[in-house]
Amino acid sequence: MPPPPIGWQSTATSHILLSPIDPATSRPMIDPEAPQSRRKFLGGLAAGAIAAGVTPSFLSASDRRVRYELAAREYKSIQDVVQIAVIGAGGMGMADVSTALQVPGVRLVAAADCFDGRLEAVRERHGRDIFVTRDYREILARDDIDAVICGTPDHWHQQISIDALSAGKSVYCEKPMVHTIAQGAGVVRAQEESGKTFQVGSQGMASLGNEKAKELLEEGAIGQLNYAEGFWARNDPIGAWQYAIPEDASEQTVAWDMFLGNAPRLPYDPLRIFRWRNYRDYGTGVSGDLFVHLFSSLHFITSSHGPRKVMAQGGLRYWKDGREVPDILLGMFDYPETDAHPPFNLSLRVNFVEGTSGTTFLRLVGSEGAMDVTWTDVVLRRNKAVSPTDIFSQMKSDEMDGRVEARKEMLPPAESLYTVENGYMGAHFDHFMNFFQGVRDGTPVAEDAVFGLRAAAPALACNDSYFDEKVVTWDPERMEVL
Repeated sequence: MPPPPIGWQSTATSHILLSPIDPATSRPMIDPEAPQSRRKFLGGLAAGAIAAGVTPSFLSASDRRVRYELAAREYKSIQDVVQIAVIGAGGMGMADVSTALQVPGVRLVAAADCFDGRLEAVRERHGRDIFVTRDYREILARDDIDAVICGTPDHWHQQISIDALSAGKSVYCEKPMVHTIAQGAGVVRAQEESGKTFQVGSQGMASLGNEKAKELLEEGAIGQLNYAEGFWARNDPIGAWQYAIPEDASEQTVAWDMFLGNAPRLPYDPLRIFRWRNYRDYGTGVSGDLFVHLFSSLHFITSSHGPRKVMAQGGLRYWKDGREVPDILLGMFDYPETDAHPPFNLSLRVNFVEGTSGTTFLRLVGSEGAMDVTWTDVVLRRNKAVSPTDIFSQMKSDEMDGRVEARKEMLPPAESLYTVENGYMGAHFDHFMNFFQGVRDGTPVAEDAVFGLRAAAPALACNDSYFDEKVVTWDPERMEVL
């Protein structure tokens, strides 16, 4: 099958609905004194979405711009917003906030963190009227919050997600969804019982690159999938989790016991709170930080539920700074045949000792070609294998039987590059658009708790395989370790 023409094509319809945009600030035009109730607002917005035929999906950049403009005109009379809080106001938590606030009709009203310096930074950046607290439960008790962003260390993800869902809040939880595989069932159950929207923050899954790769794979552009590989390389201290320690961090400015949560009781140690990814009590290593992104993208592209066998090897080769997790990890995975895809194998690696500039990509290899996939680009390469039906063989056959040679065909290129057009707002933005659509009208999101567990489990199983030196068997359908 020849590859489709170069360029982005989409047949999907938009999931955008929101408040009008102020052209001077690119922010939503909101009347904070509007008396309209929040429940009435959200319900009315849902009805408007249905009437307009708005559905969740992924769009080209040009389609998105058009839809944003249409949405602003369609909902120009809306006088209310979806109000959010962030729990865990560190680097990723506040990056999530910044992106969420680019979505029209979203307002930050509260923040929780264990470090006073971060709470003060939130108020300096977003306004002195922002409610701040060391105790996230005070946020969940407020009735003016529709959704929370959970940007805490991994060991808090399950508890905060369950508590927030039980309190009637929608949740955007950073990846991985849980700290251990065993915690996953509780989050899945809490989402089902609450009826609220829950989205895991593997934002790259919502990218145009993944969407195009999925389209090409389903069209047979690389034939039958038989192998995939992915890698994530970093070459700088920050990328390797050597985060700066704030000068004002102390036992007085840090709520140490709150940070520890269910983790073992230890004396105050600034390295453990500000470089928490280095420690197994709070983080999930390179697999939980980065493999999970690759799993999320792969599972979206292939419609897979996950591998059956997991094996990992690696080591601490360079960053010997007291961390407890490897800085190089290699994983091998066996995916069983399903209705969605044939059996195939996957290899992943993360390298924190990269002598190059650092790179990230996912490659899918099939019987007729391969694709290199990033969040903004897809490179499709197709085989030109010799067969009895190729032009050379056909010419020889014609010479022998005296027939007139058939007219030549226009051949597709051996390599095609698909790239996003200028102005694309990025996968992170798209992921939040999908989330807030769910918050507003209950539309299913791209990465709910079930999807999140199926992406997190093989990543976390890598840790079990590495530390216990064993092969882990995982049932992706029943979502349990065998």
